[in-house]
Amino acid sequence: QVQLVESGGGLVQAGGSLRLSCAASGSIFSINVMGWYRQAPGKQRELVATIRRSGNTNYADSVKGRFTISRENTKNTAYLQMNSLKPEDTAVYLCNAVSASGPSFWGQGTQVTVSS
Repeated sequence: QVQLVESGGGLVQAGGSLRLSCAASGSIFSINVMGWYRQAPGKQRELVATIRRSGNTNYADSVKGRFTISRENTKNTAYLQMNSLKPEDTAVYLCNAVSASGPSFWGQGTQVTVSS
């Protein structure tokens, strides 16, 4: 009975910005880690950014300095602010959450397309 609801994807020009949101709901008492991954056609899913309940973050080198992950712990919601977008950022962005009891959950993904 757990659901991750993603929003914020869309089509933007290179250099533009988007903010992605991921809200977890259902039978989750506590979430230790929330994060964003992305998968482009023909490529493997890759880590974009993660954030722990403590606030510690981790970023892929390709997005460091351009993307910022944040979270609201009481709402079990994570955000990804994406600035200076490049065409190579085009992908389906997937939200992930890991609960304190162990289970991991994935959202269905939101499409981000960056045009030249």
